[in-house]
Amino acid sequence: MKVLVVDDEKLLVKGIKFNLENDGYEVLTGADGVEAVEIAAKEAVDLVVLDLMMPRMDGLEACQKIREFSDVPIIMLTAKADDMDKLLGFEHGADDYLTKPFNILELKARIRALLRRAGARRDTPSAKLVCDNITLDTDARNAYNDDALAELTAKEFDLIELLMRNPNRVYSREALLDAIWGYDAYGSEIRTVDVHIRRLREKLERDPAEPAHILTKWGVGYYFKR
Repeated sequence: MKVLVVDDEKLLVKGIKFNLENDGYEVLTGADGVEAVEIAAKEAVDLVVLDLMMPRMDGLEACQKIREFSDVPIIMLTAKADDMDKLLGFEHGADDYLTKPFNILELKARIRALLRRAGARRDTPSAKLVCDNITLDTDARNAYNDDALAELTAKEFDLIELLMRNPNRVYSREALLDAIWGYDAYGSEIRTVDVHIRRLREKLERDPAEPAHILTKWGVGYYFKR
């Protein structure tokens, strides 16, 4: 598996590269957001580890630009622990978020979780899920709203696919965070699910303010109504 690591802290990049290569990954590196976009566009990378604060182009803009042509899993790194920074990362298409300083074992665990889910998707037989105006082509990983292509991030697609495959089943935020992101929920990270649900409504519902399918069970969680 090929991992792209982009950060302007050379020693940090060197340490991550060393640890990942010891685990058998091929590692490409960059030092800023411009290089991140250029490398991701040229190389068939399986996952991107992307710092938030970088010169020339920051991680948020780089993440957004990568999302224009790829749904590769992206882990954002930042020295900030602000909830708003985390939410901005998810808004721009990040799949996971890790605050510096971090344990390299935790980073490797999150990388494995994202790659495992990406691999499971590739092994899933082709199928098309259709409900009213919403169509998911799970083979091509495309989503449509009334035949118009909806640009979903990898996590947004995973989330709506899970809900559509299990209509009327209510999932708590904790259950969705664990199922889609692969780690137990704690603290403000619960809000990650809320952000993704809101974006799915904006992209797939005819009237996001009055959703017909991606619904909330107040006090419990979210579900998909057929």
